Amino acid sequence: MRILVAIKRVIDPYVNIRVKTDESGVETANVKMSLDPFDAIAIEAAIRLREQNIADEIIAISIGVPACQEIIRNALALGADRGILVNHPEPLEPLNIAKCLQAIVAKESPNLVILGKQSIDGDNNQTGQMLAGLLQWSQGTFVSQLTMMDEKVEVVREVDGGLETLVLSLPAVITTDLRLNEPRYATLPNIMKSKQKRIDELTIDELGLDLKPRSQILKVESPKIREAGVILENVQQLVKRLREQDQVI
Repeated sequence: MRILVAIKRVIDPYVNIRVKTDESGVETANVKMSLDPFDAIAIEAAIRLREQNIADEIIAISIGVPACQEIIRNALALGADRGILVNHPEPLEPLNIAKCLQAIVAKESPNLVILGKQSIDGDNNQTGQMLAGLLQWSQGTFVSQLTMMDEKVEVVREVDGGLETLVLSLPAVITTDLRLNEPRYATLPNIMKSKQKRIDELTIDELGLDLKPRSQILKVESPKIREAGVILENVQQLVKRLREQDQVI
């Protein structure tokens, strides 16, 4: 079995986010970047399948600027066998990312594609579903449990009403939720070994894609600063305060 894991380079989740002065987007210059946390879970899921002698090869793919090689090397240090970088200087919409992944799937013929359910920068939660639609593959989203069964995969997915169990026929697309696993840390020997692993570089033109944007960001603003709360002595004071703010009748 060959597994393709899509990963994204994002602003480190522990960094204080700042909006650009012209409000055109989020400031990324001289900001610490890292592997998206949901994608780290996706890599861990693939590695565990290989440790169970289910997967034969794990390919990590990222789409973006040359600096994305850093997170691909991270994935290789964690246990991926090789990497692919689709070199593209501008951010892409989820549909165009899905089209890139579709082209890579056509080249690599994986049995399973695993992605994080969303990236922490855009929070779109669309790429996995769109990729499955383009490929016309089975899909399991928000997966918190994963079990392989011959040519099928059983997943437990988190939905609004609780948990839903699905059995998917391969090939399939899976997006990972937080409770699927706890990602491991790369060891120093594996970090050194990762430097010898191959990363292939491709361009959008080489994939034969024309990725025109379908939307435009008009303005990005910081959220309003939340006012400090107050402590009230009893329910009567609470009701009075709410009535003063026209929040209760």
